[in-house]
Amino acid sequence: MDRWLVAGLGNPGPEYAGNRHNVGFMVLDELAARAGGRFKAHKARAEVLEGRLAGAPAVLAKPLTFMNLSGGPCKALADFYKVDPARVIVVHDELDIPYGALRAKLGGGDNGHNGLRSISKSIGTRDYLRVRFGIGRPPGRMDAATFVLRDFVTAEKKDLPFLVDRAADVVESLIGQGLETTQNAFHAADLNVARPPR
Repeated sequence: MDRWLVAGLGNPGPEYAGNRHNVGFMVLDELAARAGGRFKAHKARAEVLEGRLAGAPAVLAKPLTFMNLSGGPCKALADFYKVDPARVIVVHDELDIPYGALRAKLGGGDNGHNGLRSISKSIGTRDYLRVRFGIGRPPGRMDAATFVLRDFVTAEKKDLPFLVDRAADVVESLIGQGLETTQNAFHAADLNVARPPR
């Protein structure tokens, strides 16, 4: 069975851990817990865990470069594990989606996201899967670059564990069910409005 590469985007270091920009790392930590393993350092400048998701072999990766250089580790890992770009899933924060909404898509532009721009350039295609975690737009006149490097506010933190868990579900659905089924299941309602019983 062909392997998947799931990369969560963020910036390394404790000072960035709670930032909106680091939600990809948060989702990868949840997936690691589900896979029952621990991240280990890899020569590709990433923390890596080899396990199974949705019954398929998968490599979970957190690039340890800063966000705007995420492509180098992703390309090195895709080469090392012989993963085709069509089986790469990138989990990232998305300004153009309201907080609480999750979207899965294949390909497209980088929408000003430096991590996506770096990955597309490094692997030579935009045609990889993305799990877009909505963080909403900055308030007032706050610069987007400032906004993404701020921690989630108290009201957001209340729902954050649920949303991280749900984003991990999206990743597993992409692997197990494919893109169209995943979109139909997770795009139906914005999760901060219609919250299913747990």
